[in-house]
Amino acid sequence: MKSLLWLIVLLPLHAFGNETDAYQSDRERLLEEIRHDFRLTAPMIGNDRPDPKVEKALLEVPRHLFVPPENRSLAYHNRPLPIGYGQTISQPYIVALMTDLLNPRPDDVILEVGTGSGYQAAVLSRLVKHVYTIEIIESLAKLAKVRLEKLGYHNVTARIGDGYYGWKEHAPFDGIIVTAAASHIPQPLVDQLKPGGRMVIPVGGQFLTQSLLLVEKNDQGKVTTRQLLPVAFVPLTGKH
Repeated sequence: MKSLLWLIVLLPLHAFGNETDAYQSDRERLLEEIRHDFRLTAPMIGNDRPDPKVEKALLEVPRHLFVPPENRSLAYHNRPLPIGYGQTISQPYIVALMTDLLNPRPDDVILEVGTGSGYQAAVLSRLVKHVYTIEIIESLAKLAKVRLEKLGYHNVTARIGDGYYGWKEHAPFDGIIVTAAASHIPQPLVDQLKPGGRMVIPVGGQFLTQSLLLVEKNDQGKVTTRQLLPVAFVPLTGKH
């Protein structure tokens, strides 16, 4: 039965008729909650509202199609949700914040480390030229790849792999977003960040304090790091 339910999730958007529109008011309500959280955390993040283009992407992407069917009723609550294999889909506020911090532009090429269900990649795909996304858990990676293709996010390329080492073949990247907590900032990702680019990454141990960091590389290649706010992410796994 569970496989049948997942098949429903992977159907194209048009197969749902007006279902996607039925969630529009839920997305609008969620966006108001995200704006509220931005205002609350403005002293830490330096911004009291997401960029309008980020808000538009959040309203366009159907989060309920990126969560397991049994959690669909919770899809537009401002909270993380389990997606299986010990992983979660991030809290919408965090997705909005990390996307906003990247300052994505239409011609950007972005690397995402930690595909998960594919939701963050889908949001980014509405804002940039191309998203390359890596997931180390094979089953999640395969599900996300099919889901993104079925839902029409054709400017997202997904693969199975250890994201700690990035995706050298497509580097340098205008921006890098890491959706799992690393014990330190991976040097391969710093190396693959284009001058003038940004990386958003949570750093810290699984049972220790984690901080969301904004890493910037200037045009001369100098790297600066700014600590923003405490967060809680699943750990970045791999052989590193």
